[in-house]
Amino acid sequence: VQLQASGGGLVQAGESLTLSCAASGLTFRSKTVAWFRQAPGKEREFIAGIRWNSRHTYYGDSIKGRFTVSRDSAKDTVYLRMNSLEPEDTAVYYCAAASGVIVSAVTSRDQYHYWGQGTLVTVSS
Repeated sequence: VQLQASGGGLVQAGESLTLSCAASGLTFRSKTVAWFRQAPGKEREFIAGIRWNSRHTYYGDSIKGRFTVSRDSAKDTVYLRMNSLEPEDTAVYYCAAASGVIVSAVTSRDQYHYWGQGTLVTVSS
């Protein structure tokens, strides 16, 4: 079982980037898929999540209104569209997935059983 996060890179402040998360060895159907990020010296932070079946989405307070999470059922892939990027968004971004995540625990990294390797996003000022 493997999650593959991709799409990271170096961008300038104000630009946009889209990350992708694809799975091999499992399907995202009936799961909650989330994006977390971790900046140097900081805790891993919940960014966004989506419930595959209902398409219900959740967002962390630090990125609300700038980032959008979505999914493509044909490709079994989850995306994170990041607009108006700021230097403070610089971090390694991870995707994670799990079954049976209750609403109150969507933001908790302990709920997620499957993790990708991370993709680095660097935003220059």
